[in-house]
Amino acid sequence: MMQKIQRFGAAMFVPVLLFAFAGITAGISILFMNPDIMGSIASPGTMWFKFWFIIQEGAWTVFRQLPLLFVVGLPIALATKAQARACLESLVLYLTFNYFVSAILSLWGTSFGVDFSAQVGGTSGLTMIAGIKTLDTGMIGAILIAGIVVYLHNKYFETKLPEYLGIFQGSSFVVMIGFFVMLPIALLMCVLWPKVQSGIASLQVLLSSSGVFGVWLYTFLERILIPTGLHHFIYGPFIFGPAVVENGIATYWPAHLREFATTAHTLKEMFPAGGFALHGMSKIFGAPGIALAIYSTAKPEKKKLVAGLLIPATLTAIIAGITEPLEFTFLFIAPVLFVVHSILAATLSATAYAFGVVGNFGGGIIEWLAQNWLPLFKYHYGTYITQIVIGLCFTSIYFGVFRFAILKFNFITPGREEDDAETKLYTKADYKAKRNLDVAISNIDNNKINKAKRFLEALGGKDNIQDVTNCATRLRVTVRDENKVAKDYVFKEAGAHGVVRNGKAIQIIVGLSVPQVREEFETLLI
Repeated sequence: MMQKIQRFGAAMFVPVLLFAFAGITAGISILFMNPDIMGSIASPGTMWFKFWFIIQEGAWTVFRQLPLLFVVGLPIALATKAQARACLESLVLYLTFNYFVSAILSLWGTSFGVDFSAQVGGTSGLTMIAGIKTLDTGMIGAILIAGIVVYLHNKYFETKLPEYLGIFQGSSFVVMIGFFVMLPIALLMCVLWPKVQSGIASLQVLLSSSGVFGVWLYTFLERILIPTGLHHFIYGPFIFGPAVVENGIATYWPAHLREFATTAHTLKEMFPAGGFALHGMSKIFGAPGIALAIYSTAKPEKKKLVAGLLIPATLTAIIAGITEPLEFTFLFIAPVLFVVHSILAATLSATAYAFGVVGNFGGGIIEWLAQNWLPLFKYHYGTYITQIVIGLCFTSIYFGVFRFAILKFNFITPGREEDDAETKLYTKADYKAKRNLDVAISNIDNNKINKAKRFLEALGGKDNIQDVTNCATRLRVTVRDENKVAKDYVFKEAGAHGVVRNGKAIQIIVGLSVPQVREEFETLLI
């Protein structure tokens, strides 16, 4: 069950990977269209304004079509065969589902408590999907339909029909079955979703009024669940779903930057939900404190080597918001440090929120600049200066707490090993792989054979592969016999950053090029 949940969480990253560029581009275009920052050149009607208006409209593509992206994106990772056809089936049946909902509500909307004659958006609970006026089920509806379609696809895509019915095989058969499945699902959604929308509205009020503790608990859970892979289910509904604002903070925040560009009200007054997007504070301010603590406690003769390891890992956390190299180092050495880290991260976010800091601060410094500091610093410089001061204070706190713990309990962080031991940053692989396996393969010239082929050989060959998918940075593989999988160093020699082992579930930490590696990997399985 855990494997299935983690696989689903990984699938969520397929469309999410598109958000970073779209968000930054939207933020930059909004910045360049702001006459208060750019001057008269950005006044409406100028060629400069028109150019960036066009760019901005293109940047909104991802956010305005979010449900469609999830409907098409999830089958890429979840379907076990013919993923491209699964994407087509998912799109067709999602549109079918929405046509059913639209038809039902146009006839009996009042019976379900829905005013179908109302304008889409706002509090109507309605939206437009590919030209269809329907219930606004957002990401949740898209995920539900995509999940059902993937199940039907995996079960019925290869069903053999009599030769005279051969035209109905494959995707046609899946869509035929799905057509009749979508009808009761649509009816059930018309019954239940208006009540869910009412509950979400109440939840928004509750969370918006939950104050500092709500932000603290949210951030703590988002961090502490990282080793399990379940943290996606904590931040997903807030950042990309309707938990606190319509369409999620990632969509809502850049879309309303113009409204926030005022000194009449504080950011917290205008957007209290922004407290649930402060979990990136620990990436920017916590990571340097952790790195400094590890460096300061290293043996003098190893400090230069440790610095060479920590500097790129810390820059990766700050710039890109990827914290694995640091987090899994102390998670492996002393899990209690990860609990401390989660508590400090939650306290940092809650403290910042208590002092009025809100916004979209879930990623790295590029996202911070494009969507927060650059477009809004003129109007809310006091808030951002406060944020920086609080952040730097917590950098010192992180440094002091981690340094004290490392020395007090003699944790063997990088640079504190015995003289004959290897100095390195640990990975999630080292955290979970507590036992060594005796199978190894010979070292192959990395310049001649691609990563995918070497990974496949290290996993015991294609006959040992049961299932493969990926998340943002990892190739996730289910093998038939884990004893055929090579030792970790074999994967690292092939270009992996580490390996995570959990029985038959193997995760190879590849990096952001993992979609391309997975494509090559699946080609080798054919």
